[in-house]
Amino acid sequence: MEAGWVGLNWPEELDALIAAPKNHTLLFENEVVRVLDTSVKPGETVPLHTHRWPSALYIMSFSDFVRRDGDGNVVADSRTGVKLPEGGALWSPPLALHTLENVGTSELRAINVEVKGGDHRI
Repeated sequence: MEAGWVGLNWPEELDALIAAPKNHTLLFENEVVRVLDTSVKPGETVPLHTHRWPSALYIMSFSDFVRRDGDGNVVADSRTGVKLPEGGALWSPPLALHTLENVGTSELRAINVEVKGGDHRI
């Protein structure tokens, strides 16, 4: 495993697929990647969960959101930053315990390609 990939040992019950299955659908998984379809409807808050691996996210539809840590502190508010374009992509490190509230007027939807730790040379 590569150094710096914290969170790989977070409790299994906090994993996005277990803690927030209504918002995360498994599309594919093998020893190298896990692909999730993530969906959050307007006004909905995703339950507390983690993402144990870094990931590339492809934004299918954007809506403003607020992410809070496990103590309820705001750690990200899209209304105060750059808007992510639909069809755009971004990189995310592993995410510790958090919720995500859709405070916009449309569905927030992303394909999340989580890269599992280890040697990924082909």
